[in-house]
Amino acid sequence: GICFSFTMSGRLAHALRRTTGLTGLARVAEPRKALIAVYNSTLDEVKKMPETAVYRTHVEKLTESRLQIVQNTEDVNAIEEAVDAGQIEEVLQQAQYELELAQKMLEWKPWEPLEEEPLADQWKWP
Repeated sequence: GICFSFTMSGRLAHALRRTTGLTGLARVAEPRKALIAVYNSTLDEVKKMPETAVYRTHVEKLTESRLQIVQNTEDVNAIEEAVDAGQIEEVLQQAQYELELAQKMLEWKPWEPLEEEPLADQWKWP
């Protein structure tokens, strides 16, 4: 017999997906657009931090890397594979959490000196 091969593009496959299959995590209609917006917002927030802040350097590197993947890839399945952090909705949720944390880090300013000197053996481990 004749065998027909059919593959859907990642964009079409995502459009046809009704749910994520994950309790409490709804399907996002335009995940690329949402991710690009969240990643850009995160980069704007971390740029307000000192360039030497360790949190800034790590978040900037990861966010810029993922932003490039999302901007340069139309196929949602390919984005999921390249980012390797679950379904696109999970990636978006992680990005939103990182944006919220970046905003909190700006309030907390962990890069500033301590208000009080620590005890002499506070950081000592047995």
